[in-house]
Parts: sequence; C-alpha cells; structure tokens
Amino acid sequence: MARSKNNWILGLTGGIGCGKSAVSELFEQHGITVVDADIIARQVVAHDSTGLHEIGKHFGADILNHDGTLNRTKLREIIFADSEQKNWLNALLHPLIREKTISDLNAASSPYVILTAPLLFENQLDKYCNRTLVIDVPIEVQVARTVARDNISLAQANSIIAAQMSREDKQAKATDILDNNRALSLVAQDVTLLHQRYMALANESKI
Repeated sequence: MARSKNNWILGLTGGIGCGKSAVSELFEQHGITVVDADIIARQVVAHDSTGLHEIGKHFGADILNHDGTLNRTKLREIIFADSEQKNWLNALLHPLIREKTISDLNAASSPYVILTAPLLFENQLDKYCNRTLVIDVPIEVQVARTVARDNISLAQANSIIAAQMSREDKQAKATDILDNNRALSLVAQDVTLLHQRYMALANESKI
C-alpha cells in the first residue's frame, strides 16, 4: 500500500474492546477524517460484493444468512478454530481492504487523516503512517467489554485477545499511548491535546 498522496496519516489501533471507535469519534468532532479498516472490512463483504461471493463459494451456502448477507458469527467460529481457513480468508480480504483504504485515505481533505485498524502493526500498516496511537485498557476490561458488546462467551473473548498482538508489544511499537480506562470526559481532554499536536506536525510536514 502506497502512502496517501497528500495526507499526514495517524495510525490508530488497540486490541478488541479498547474503545477505538469512541476515540475515533472524538477526533471526528475536531473535523478529522477517520478511515476505519473495520468498516472497510464490512464493505468488502457486503451483499453482492466480490468478497462475499468468494466466501460463499469457498465455505458454502451455510455461511450466508437467509437474506444473503454474511453470517459473521459462523465465519468467526470457523476461522478461530482453523488457522488454514483464517489464512485463506486473510489472503482474500487483505488486498480488497488495502485497495479501498488507499482510495479513502487519498480522498480525505482534513488537515490530517486517521487510519484506524485493529491489525495496524500485525499487517505492517504502521509503516505508512507518520505516527501511531494505541488506545489502551487492561486486558480484563477488554474481556468484559467484548463479552458484553458481542454477546460471546468468556472463552471466545479470551481466544480473540490471545490471537492479537499483546498489549505490551503494542505499547512498545506505539508513538503515543492513550489510556481509555477512564471517564470519557478525561479521554476527550487528552484527545484535544493530541489533536493540537498532530495538527502542528501535519502543518510542519507541508512546509
């Protein structure tokens, strides 16, 4: 993936249940465009998409809901139980996601643009970013939030977290770390300070 043509890019990441979406929304309130890899990942497997067609052909009709949309729960169970199937799915989806990501980054017109991706470091997307920000919470908070949000078992939540890069490794790779295990008002104050810093850095890069 080539760097976005004109934009200064902040890579935003964090493990499942860390609150990446909530923090992204705070940046959006400052007028910053957010390109969300999770949203793009859903778009490339939307109804009648090339991605969904290939998934249905590979896994069979049972992977689809009655309305022709993807049965995400069933797909998640398959790929977390079988690494070969997970690798096949990644090989299909990653090129589709990257192509759409490039397009969206290049289309952004805000002073800088945020690329938020749960696998920012794992997929080496950080090398296309000027800085990286990790949204951080303790693992037990991740587990509790994920179980409540996705209505999955404790074991499933723990297996998802175990499959991701460790909290410590993310922290070591990050340029900046934001503690999201606090009141949203406190997080918002820190986002404002970070936004001001990123605005200044983005402006400097254009001189």
